[in-house]
Amino acid sequence: MDTPPDDQIPDTAALFDDPTRHPLEIEPEIGRGPVLFRWMTLAMEHAIAALLVALIVSVSANVIGRAALNHSLPWADELARMLFIWLIFLGAAAAFARYEHIAVDILVQRLKPRAAHALYLFQHLVILGLMGIIVWGGALVVARASSRTAILNVPWNLINFSLILCAGFIAAVALWRAYQSIRFIASPDTASPLNEGR
Repeated sequence: MDTPPDDQIPDTAALFDDPTRHPLEIEPEIGRGPVLFRWMTLAMEHAIAALLVALIVSVSANVIGRAALNHSLPWADELARMLFIWLIFLGAAAAFARYEHIAVDILVQRLKPRAAHALYLFQHLVILGLMGIIVWGGALVVARASSRTAILNVPWNLINFSLILCAGFIAAVALWRAYQSIRFIASPDTASPLNEGR
């Protein structure tokens, strides 16, 4: 069976790319987005890698303990649960920074840039409001919680803090993106290039 030459194979990446959104993306590799957000995104991604390795070791130790030694390790289950909670929230924050959450963007890709940024502005104001509620609720939980985990005796606030930290980061990024969209709506010719490398 003949295959078409490389120049006839369509570039599917173009289907997922939205040039209107580029000024709102944080990409540490090419210096796009504020420096603080770029550094925090990289730090979270390194923490995610370390947490994932620790989670694999913890779960594997428990599996080996059960299968080979016929002895379960109760602390491994508790540790895995705590690592998984941190992994979820750090992953959500890092994915938000890189604009990698699942989204149906067929409408926004068909809009003119100004209208698309009006939609982005609305989207990020809603996200900002929701993250504000989560940070407020998380702070209440942290202020009232004084218990510790049953086996490892780790303060629950250490786990609860992951929610506040990551929701706060998402809120900060959403606020920056809302500001960028306002700038673009106000003056589309000058707003876009100013986002690069700051």
